[in-house]
Amino acid sequence: MPAPAFPDHTLESAPGAARRSMEAVVNKQGHLPAAVGRLATSPQLLDGFLKISAIFESTTLDPLSREVLIMTIATRNDCHVCVAMHTAKLTALGADADLIATLREEKPLPLPDERLEAVRQFTLAVIATAGAIDDQALQDFLAHGYTPQNALEVVLGIGAYTMSTLANRMVDAPMDPQLAPFAPAPM
Repeated sequence: MPAPAFPDHTLESAPGAARRSMEAVVNKQGHLPAAVGRLATSPQLLDGFLKISAIFESTTLDPLSREVLIMTIATRNDCHVCVAMHTAKLTALGADADLIATLREEKPLPLPDERLEAVRQFTLAVIATAGAIDDQALQDFLAHGYTPQNALEVVLGIGAYTMSTLANRMVDAPMDPQLAPFAPAPM
């Protein structure tokens, strides 16, 4: 049987250029996620994603808005690992279970979550128009307390998490046991 295209790398088996990134993940999370082991097949992709996601985490978008954006990308791109991971993050942030369920179902967020719905809608508009949003879409986003800087930070988040979701799907990243309680129900 031939070796898999995307093996489950360990710190010892990974390409040398991926090991520092992998060690950083282990130090931060306490374990090596299976997806990271597979993404290590491309040290550049792994390092690039970790760097760009850290930059996104440092934006002026508040943590809940960032997670709504990420969950919007994860559900849109059908990345089960990402949905589980960001369900866990939303839960840790104290997000309401109904908010999380609605995001996972890709439905509009009800009141009182209109500000978060604005970031979800703006994210979808940026994707649908390849960034060529109309003035109304921008004004609707800004009307909910977001800034022009936040609008560009949405583009950064879309880039980071499109990279992650597509790569995780390509390598068929398995669900880590730590994420199993947050996993989407099988279809």
